[in-house]
Amino acid sequence: MLQKLIDAIAKLLSLLMVASLALMVVLVFTNVVLRYGFNSGLTLSEELSRWLFVWMTFLGAFVGLRDHTHLGTDTLVARLGVTGKKACFVVAHVLMLFMCWLMFQGSWAQFQINLETTSPVMEVSMGWFFASGVLFSALAGLVLVNELFKLATGQLAEQDLIGVTESDDMPHGEPHN
Repeated sequence: MLQKLIDAIAKLLSLLMVASLALMVVLVFTNVVLRYGFNSGLTLSEELSRWLFVWMTFLGAFVGLRDHTHLGTDTLVARLGVTGKKACFVVAHVLMLFMCWLMFQGSWAQFQINLETTSPVMEVSMGWFFASGVLFSALAGLVLVNELFKLATGQLAEQDLIGVTESDDMPHGEPHN
């Protein structure tokens, strides 16, 4: 059930990333045409594009974590037995959970500090800029806890214990679960 929720969130966030990228392209292209063609421009374009880029980066990091598509190396772990792979899986996930906690604390503090500060052009609370880190760390923590639960309940196969997936091992567009 938790996996279905994570998959649905990832699908929704993937669509938001596509929309963000499309909007960024339109904003930047329009701004370039206006500046060079009409000696004008959209003041909003630069700031909104920057916000969209930051949010898209954090959303993409979540989707990448869920799909196991981040860069990594499996030189050591692939040579270990099942017990060693499980131990490395647990250690890696506990460390990532700790990093998510640190990121959550820092992002939440920045969110609160900047809630009353507005952005120069859009005049939107800067707290929402930092909320991207809060959302990422919470969702990433959910993915990591779910994977630890799957390990504890025996739902992971030995190949799932290695967090790196070769691009040739995975059909295009299909996540590694």
